[in-house]
Amino acid sequence: MKKKIIIAVLILIVAVAGFLGFQLVQSSVSNPKKEYFYVHTGDNIETVKANLKKQFSIKPNGFELACKILRFKNPKPGRYKLPDGMSNYKLVRLLRSGNQDLVKMTINKERIPELFASKMGKKFDFDFDSIQMIHFLKNNDALKKYNVDTNTVMAIVMPNTYFAKWNSSPENIMDQLYASYKKFWNEERKVKADSLHLTPLQVVTLASIVDEETLKKSDKGNIASTYLNRIKIGMPLQADPTVKYAMKDFALKRILSVHLKTVSPYNTYMNRGLPPGPICTPQAETIDAVLNAPKTDYLYFVASSKFDGSSIFTTNYNDHLKYARLYQQELTRRMDSSKKANAQKNVPVQ
Repeated sequence: MKKKIIIAVLILIVAVAGFLGFQLVQSSVSNPKKEYFYVHTGDNIETVKANLKKQFSIKPNGFELACKILRFKNPKPGRYKLPDGMSNYKLVRLLRSGNQDLVKMTINKERIPELFASKMGKKFDFDFDSIQMIHFLKNNDALKKYNVDTNTVMAIVMPNTYFAKWNSSPENIMDQLYASYKKFWNEERKVKADSLHLTPLQVVTLASIVDEETLKKSDKGNIASTYLNRIKIGMPLQADPTVKYAMKDFALKRILSVHLKTVSPYNTYMNRGLPPGPICTPQAETIDAVLNAPKTDYLYFVASSKFDGSSIFTTNYNDHLKYARLYQQELTRRMDSSKKANAQKNVPVQ
């Protein structure tokens, strides 16, 4: 009799163990669309369970069992990739480990901190939103560790592709950007900047103007040389992109005399020398174009009337005016042609 009872108990234990084991290893997560699961700062285990059930139709009993066995009580914030068919046991292990999928952060041309903060706020948790990021970028005390201030902070935001945890703080993000910036500014580049009598931050500021002036790689060095020559003799830079930045109107195609009167420390028609900080995040190749700018006598340049993206460089104002008139005439002709073409498109059919 005892033997039968023992056998029955063993069978029961094996059955219970099998049932529990099945609950742990059975397919639980339904994620055919390969969506990410986000655990926000402050989410507790009940919130996580409710969200998992709603988004991925997990079986809560098996999840709760896995939580008890693995003593999982405090979910770690992050962005997690949950494979379709993932078991409760692997799910809990993943959430407990905090081994989240990193966010790809590609930085191209950024012009103002507010827009940069907005983009970052959409990519990362930051506890709340982009407000956290802009507050950080506008806090000189927080920026001291990077040797920048609210005017120069965008200089360390170098165009590149980065990877960071979704629950990174604004400081975490800026730490990573600053590490990349310091790596770029090796001893060789620092020596070249010093030979130009510029700091690395000033080089980036000048490069940002060059980057806004042209997309043509072959012209960047000569444009940088022109501005360096103006700085050397105390001539105002008179850079149109700085006027656009001062007005915060980056779509402006033609700079008029009224625009040149915009009161701003960034208006290089009204102020001599470089503006207080960069007007965009320049490409690394543009920074190098400034550092390796050729020695020239150029003091002027204007976009070519061929409209091929190239510039015409001159050493005297009379030649500059001649090429500037050709450009303005061609620009006016093209704008008039465009207006006529649009007008003809809008003529009603009789």
